[in-house]
Amino acid sequence: MFISMATALATLMSLPAVTLAAHRTPVDRLARLERALGPECPRLLVKRDDLLSFALGGNKVRKLQALAGEATRIGADTLITCGAVQSNHARVTAATGAALGWKVVLVLSGQRPEIPTGNLAHDYLFGADVRIVSDRSLRDAAMEEAAQEARTQGRHPMVIPLGGSTPIGAAGMARGVGELSADSIRPDVIVHASSSAGTQAGLTVGCALFGLGAKVIGVSVDEPAAVLRALVAELIDRMAVTLGGRPETLRGAHPIEVDETQVGGGYGVPTPASNEAMTLVARTEGIVLDRVYESKAMAGLIARVRDGRFTKDHTVLFWHTGGLSA
Repeated sequence: MFISMATALATLMSLPAVTLAAHRTPVDRLARLERALGPECPRLLVKRDDLLSFALGGNKVRKLQALAGEATRIGADTLITCGAVQSNHARVTAATGAALGWKVVLVLSGQRPEIPTGNLAHDYLFGADVRIVSDRSLRDAAMEEAAQEARTQGRHPMVIPLGGSTPIGAAGMARGVGELSADSIRPDVIVHASSSAGTQAGLTVGCALFGLGAKVIGVSVDEPAAVLRALVAELIDRMAVTLGGRPETLRGAHPIEVDETQVGGGYGVPTPASNEAMTLVARTEGIVLDRVYESKAMAGLIARVRDGRFTKDHTVLFWHTGGLSA
């Protein structure tokens, strides 16, 4: 039997969480960018999750607050997760373990550099056990090996999938929508970078539960639209089990929308449009977008302004999910 939306919201807010970033992030107007994009540009806002006050910020902090709460509930003392060598999620997981006194094992795919930089350098700084595999297809087996190793040592591991994109991790993003609701900010559209589905599923469910009618548009940085839409839908279905709501209700009033036009050469490969977006935002607003996620998402937003899919009557919020340290 499904429960009411109000009860589902209460369940969301009652899920255990660890406070890693105690301060809400601001929503700023991008007035100079609006002028640069012309008289038909919508009202542009930005949610500055790059300023979350833990481990160099980013949306992964919201997910880890919820995931660490779940780890505490089940008595875990070891976090094991995976990602690319420059994974934002891995960096925040490493910092979470440092802050809570837990062991962290990171299984990262890619080439081991001679000198660690960016997120990888921070993984080591936070004290994580970093294990690099040559291909992403090897990550799951390596995580299970690490988990079994931890159990034989008498530890209690929690394995966190790629990007923290579980119902609990996505619930951390859904809670973030409450900050918009509390400030009476009601955009028509929310645009963000989408990859492992957790952020998009969380924002979509958050909009439904907090009564925001915003259309959530995920700009894919790597996956085809059909693949990513399916991942988001599946994760929302799993969140419905966790929260007790109906999946079709938690999806809100709009179809799941993924923009695949900015993928280009794939994950971490800039495009002319993403480079232009990064430069334009830096030179109009003094805000830095990372090359992997935010610059592609902003390129998608700008393309929609230029082709008239957003009009000056819309309010469009860009959810800045961080990633600058990569």
